[in-house]
Amino acid sequence: MHPYRVRFQDTDWEQPKEGVRQKVFVAGEQKLRLVEYSPALPPHWCEVGHCGCILEGRLEIDFPSGTQVFEAGDGILIPTGHEHRHQARVLSPVVRAFLVEKA
Repeated sequence: MHPYRVRFQDTDWEQPKEGVRQKVFVAGEQKLRLVEYSPALPPHWCEVGHCGCILEGRLEIDFPSGTQVFEAGDGILIPTGHEHRHQARVLSPVVRAFLVEKA
């Protein structure tokens, strides 16, 4: 099985926290998350660096080095260190992102 392909449709959503739902699947050293963001997205929504892609919607992130807008199909890389302290805003009614981080 490819580590980025998980049958999330067979995984239950976790309880929403701060208006954000997520599914989590652990495979080896990787923790894979499918996150559905909402307008209630907390300003700092990542704990460690991660990468992934936007599946639906548009997401704007303020990094210390500048603001970037991500759209469906875009990849996202959020490094560890001070760069992971960012603010994110949703620019569409629904934003879903597939994130990968160390387990």
